[in-house]
Amino acid sequence: MNAAATRHCPAILISTPASGQGKTTITAALAYYHRQQNRKVRVFKTGPDFIDPQILSFACEQPVYQLDLWMMGEAHCCEMLYNAAADADVILIEGAMGLFDGDSSSADLAQTLDVPVAVVIDAGGMAQTFAAVAYGLAHYRANLKFAGVIANKVGSPSHAKLLEEALPNNIPLLAAMAKDTGVGMPSRHLGLLQADEIGDLDLRLARAAELLSSLAPCRLPQPVTFAPITTDPPPKLLTGKRIAVARNAAFSFIYQANLDCLQAMGAELTFFSPLADHVLPEADSVYLPGGYPELHLQTLADYVAMKQALQQHHQAGKPIYAECGGFLYLLERLADKHGHAAAMAGLLPGSAQMQQRLVNMGMHSLQLEQGEIRGHSFHHSQLETTLQPFTESKPQRNRRCNENFYRVGSLQASYLHTYFPFNPQVAAGFFL
Repeated sequence: MNAAATRHCPAILISTPASGQGKTTITAALAYYHRQQNRKVRVFKTGPDFIDPQILSFACEQPVYQLDLWMMGEAHCCEMLYNAAADADVILIEGAMGLFDGDSSSADLAQTLDVPVAVVIDAGGMAQTFAAVAYGLAHYRANLKFAGVIANKVGSPSHAKLLEEALPNNIPLLAAMAKDTGVGMPSRHLGLLQADEIGDLDLRLARAAELLSSLAPCRLPQPVTFAPITTDPPPKLLTGKRIAVARNAAFSFIYQANLDCLQAMGAELTFFSPLADHVLPEADSVYLPGGYPELHLQTLADYVAMKQALQQHHQAGKPIYAECGGFLYLLERLADKHGHAAAMAGLLPGSAQMQQRLVNMGMHSLQLEQGEIRGHSFHHSQLETTLQPFTESKPQRNRRCNENFYRVGSLQASYLHTYFPFNPQVAAGFFL
């Protein structure tokens, strides 16, 4: 290994003892704060997530990518960080769930990537116990680098001082966020609202960044050394192909890495909106990603010309690849959780009904002719169809349910959100 090729950049993985303690708000506030200090900030999100990265991307004004050891592989994760360190002034990684939760936890990721952890702790109603929680998290696992703690919902400057004085000398207070109901992010059944739906997002983040540095100094993380690593570029299997990608409020669950992968394979991407456009752009293939079609039922139903354009594209034998929300859009009907239904594109027989509870979630592996590809499912809808599946996915955890994968001519669809860079050959097969 060429030691001269190593890169150095301040970096931390931001986690919490549990979900719902402010990881996304704190990470976005840190990104916004450092950007205000004229630093280039690169942000990553742990695990399969589409909504938090939209907010984080708004905060740092850079694309946000996922990091997941199982879905992406260790080498790919390391390469992403190494590439980011080339020109970033600070790297922030938002964790998932609690620090040690899950089969591939935020702690596992931090340890594998050799990035120190900063834990956000809700300090509301706490004094010295704050330090005990921090101490337990810092010492629960040997060899896990611990950068320090970030106090959230702090009541006053004196409260922040009390928390800092209670901490052991080797656990610094990296920042303290004052309690303010105006900086939290609104949510719905799949998580936070999308960035475009939060009209005052810039004001919220500006206020959060101000609060983050008002009670205690907001410290820049220590530099981390990133070893050089490169993986083989994807084969040019899509050279000369033009792919039309649906992208709007109803279809926004798209990994930036998927788009990058398609372009690296030679594809030209063009974007369209089934909520606003009456015709498909000239394209060889169509990509319908996941999102919230159930929130736009009537608009999708009323755009008959777009549905007809998709039907004509399919009848011409041109490929369509649809994931989750995009899959639901191709059914005959879709109903929201209140029972309001509307006619969808009708390329696939059947209907789906939104449920009050989660129907399936988890990481999945899918085996197709070109090999294995990985991804995840997370949906609240229940499908009813007479269509026989082409194959089915294998859940990472045995107690989870599989997901059927459907193929009708050149149309391929399922509830799965697949990660294209895991196997570009499989991804190319969706569009050929």
